[in-house]
Amino acid sequence: MKIIEEFKTFVMRGNVVDLAVGVIIGAAFGKIVTALVNDLIMPMVGRVVGNVDFTNLYIPLSDKVTQAQTDFAAKNPGGHLALADAQKAGAVLAWGDFVTVTLDFLIVAFCIFLLVKGINTLTRKQEAAPPPPSNEEKLLTEIRDLLKSKQ
Repeated sequence: MKIIEEFKTFVMRGNVVDLAVGVIIGAAFGKIVTALVNDLIMPMVGRVVGNVDFTNLYIPLSDKVTQAQTDFAAKNPGGHLALADAQKAGAVLAWGDFVTVTLDFLIVAFCIFLLVKGINTLTRKQEAAPPPPSNEEKLLTEIRDLLKSKQ
């Protein structure tokens, strides 16, 4: 039973609970940023650069993928083989998806930077205000002042 009590003490410490809350909020925030990038930012960027869907941009790395692209284009003039279908055919360098994930990371990193900067600003303001003197310090100050006045 002692191990259960130790575990309870460990879990109920502030650091562990704070970390758990941070992880949960971070996961939810990550989903929001992913939705922002995938559903709002990248479609606008794709529209600006010529109606490009970044999630389906890739470079074929095998002849099987190139052949699959050729077959798809023959059946669908002006069409482009989707990334998932190209990956089934062979190796591809999915650079469009990489661009999307990188942008996702940069947004999350910038938000975390702003959060840490805000916390640091608050911490500096709290450190700037000196604590009021304790009763002991007040008493010692009075004694010092009395001794100075007698000299």
